Amino acid sequence: MKNKILKNIEWGILVSCVILLIIGGVALFSATQESNYGELKRQILWIAVSIPVMIICIFVNYETIAKLSPFLYALFIVLLIGVLFTDPVNGATSWYEITDNINFQPSEFAKVFVVIFFAYIITKIQKKNSLDINKPTRLGLLLLIVAVPVILIIKQPDYGTALAYLISIVLMLFVAGIDKKYIIVSLLLIAVALPLLYNFVLPEHAKERIEIFLNPNLDPRGAGYNIIQSKLAIGSGQLFGMGLLKGNQTQLGFLYPKTTDFIFSLIGEEMGFVVAAAVIILYVILITKAVYVSKTSKDDLGSYIAMGIVGIFLFYMIENIGMTMGLLPITGVPLPFVSYGGSSLITNFVCIGLLLNISGRRQKAIFAD
Repeated sequence: MKNKILKNIEWGILVSCVILLIIGGVALFSATQESNYGELKRQILWIAVSIPVMIICIFVNYETIAKLSPFLYALFIVLLIGVLFTDPVNGATSWYEITDNINFQPSEFAKVFVVIFFAYIITKIQKKNSLDINKPTRLGLLLLIVAVPVILIIKQPDYGTALAYLISIVLMLFVAGIDKKYIIVSLLLIAVALPLLYNFVLPEHAKERIEIFLNPNLDPRGAGYNIIQSKLAIGSGQLFGMGLLKGNQTQLGFLYPKTTDFIFSLIGEEMGFVVAAAVIILYVILITKAVYVSKTSKDDLGSYIAMGIVGIFLFYMIENIGMTMGLLPITGVPLPFVSYGGSSLITNFVCIGLLLNISGRRQKAIFAD
């Protein structure tokens, strides 16, 4: 059975991740030289922890994981409630502190189990109701499943992670055959709700981020400082970069936080357009391969899970790279496999393990002409 799984696995996904890890490791080496490479060492430790987790996710049948998903979903809902009562870090209650250097972020792990549970419930509904998820009561149940964790994450507040959930769910519903009328109505509601949310719901710091995104020079020494420095870093790298350990914004302390949110800026400055473009190409390959896994899955459950993971990677890639270039508002989301972070790294490896799991269990007939 293991040989069959290994034979069918979409190895391009794993290769893309390994190359991204290497680029991220080089970037962290440059970013952490003044701190005795502390975050780089911890990142290597997290990689060592993540690899066996990924292997388990490859070989434990995803159908078995899906059957356990209701319990895992419930567990993480409890954790998401509990984290709201922890001490704020940088204005957000998103982490449980394990030790001085190790924090646990339940919203990162929860998004995987929300995706699996959501896919599991869709397949249960379709089996009982002749592929129909479009009845208002059934669709309402599905939306409630994702609404609970999203609301709890917004309460932290962590708008970036909440958006990642929503993008994943939208893609999964699209693949599951949601009626076009719901899509049209949703778009109309969003168009009406956005100005109302902006004026009456969004907190001041979120409004400030949007205003600074539109014009960073409104507060160049305050709220607009990070994005201005990020754009300067990426622009100064030109084609081949200023050289490792030689970036002005990176090494002189103007770029912050350079190991997480703005690590792509470091890559652009010190390694140049060539490596920065290669990073984007690697993500495109990873996401394209993941979409192919969804299309060729042996069943709907695998297809929906794979598409949910596509949504996660797609959002994080576009949002992180977009915000460092000034194309999107800053939300503080990491760049998968490149940014420093234990919770996000383990979660990303779990996602890769699930993709390889689903691809490894495809039917041979799928590859026939």
